[in-house]
Amino acid sequence: MAKDKKVEQITDMEVDFAQWYTDICRKAELVEYASVKGFTILRPYGYAIWENMQQIMDAEFKKTGHQNVAMPVLIPESLLKKEGELVAGFAPECAWVTMGGSEELEERLAFRPTSETMFCDHWSRVLHSYRELPMLYNQWCSVIRWEKTTRPFLRSREFWWQEGHTIHETAEEAQAETERQLNCYADFYEKVLAIPVVKGRKTEKEKFAGAEATYTVECMMKDHKTLQGATSHYFGDKFSRAYGVTFTGRDNTLQYPFQTSWGSTTRMIGAVIMAHGDNNGLVLPPRIAPIQVIVLPVAQHKPGVLEAAGALRDRLSAAGLRVQIDDSDNSMGWKCAQYEMKGVPLRVEIGPRDIEAGQCVLVRRNDGEKTVVKLEELELAAAEQLELVQRGLYEKAKLNLDEHIFPARTVEEAKALQAERGGFIKTMWCGDEACEKKMKEEAGMSSRCIPFEQETLGEVCACCGRPAKTMIYWGVAY
Repeated sequence: MAKDKKVEQITDMEVDFAQWYTDICRKAELVEYASVKGFTILRPYGYAIWENMQQIMDAEFKKTGHQNVAMPVLIPESLLKKEGELVAGFAPECAWVTMGGSEELEERLAFRPTSETMFCDHWSRVLHSYRELPMLYNQWCSVIRWEKTTRPFLRSREFWWQEGHTIHETAEEAQAETERQLNCYADFYEKVLAIPVVKGRKTEKEKFAGAEATYTVECMMKDHKTLQGATSHYFGDKFSRAYGVTFTGRDNTLQYPFQTSWGSTTRMIGAVIMAHGDNNGLVLPPRIAPIQVIVLPVAQHKPGVLEAAGALRDRLSAAGLRVQIDDSDNSMGWKCAQYEMKGVPLRVEIGPRDIEAGQCVLVRRNDGEKTVVKLEELELAAAEQLELVQRGLYEKAKLNLDEHIFPARTVEEAKALQAERGGFIKTMWCGDEACEKKMKEEAGMSSRCIPFEQETLGEVCACCGRPAKTMIYWGVAY
């Protein structure tokens, strides 16, 4: 690997993980701060990552019959208030429009913090018969939540996301949809983002406002804090009743459909940074990288080098890879540092000696491993190296997860483990919210999920000593 990297551009994660993260966001040209406090600009390179995520996820949604729609960004206050739990949950984060031009509005309009209300209002007008069900909708948009503390990708006052909303004839169908979309997220994290997850159900205290049940995929970051990756919610028919959404059933009676919603956001980019990044910058899984391969000509001023490098770029592009060449007059050291900072998964180097030997050099971003390949084997070798990057990132992240899940039998033990090791602390739990609050107050950890894969760690709750009902994961989360 090149020795003259500009590693001074970013703080070492061991020194200050939060500053390391912010440095990467800006130096890798993912985001820039906007003039409005708490808002960020998603720069072309950051947006290209999001576009790649969108394309993959959108294709998966459409395989299961979901259609994209677009709902208005403004929600009348009266509409938002129809379902009490939702408005209570989001009211502190709502941004309001009170003027239209120079005239005061008769009713305040909220910038959407989420769109359940708008979908329900729409369905109340267009749904008539069971024959029209299920309605499987999704939208790609931004939402506004007036967060007090912000950080790029992880928490901002405006963020980009997809929000799926569906209605079904029966509760069983809606519950199956909720679980199917959770599994879709888990597959995306593991197979595309190379981030292993823990799947489970949120507690009553932590579930989405207005939902009957919320399911989540939880991730482990390199600093051993946890991150909620995506959520899927089952609403039952509560929203349908609140908003008058009905249909004529098979028995010719009016019935209420059963509803779900599920969402993932640009927070996934933050997850990728914190799960895979290093002190040289961003490390991107090949499947979402805007540039999968960067071709760097060595001693490009010498005859034939630029032409040879251009030929490699053209061949890799024809093979279906996202590839660029850097033929600028910057030094080789600067170029290596730049594309490592930007997380490009694979570097291809070719110079006069390589041309003479009929070879080129491939360098993996995740571990710096160099491979010399014959020119005629380039396409196959590049594909193999990209797969090794993808697999290597997942295996390293899986090891980080597995090595940071610790059992505890008391709050004191859980607190000590978190302070010393971080990660997920798993305990038995009675299900009482008072014990959930106790763990937060005394150990500084929130409940992350009740994992689907249950274990028996004992018979009593770690917080109160009463009989336990389930095993639960706790953690310090972003």
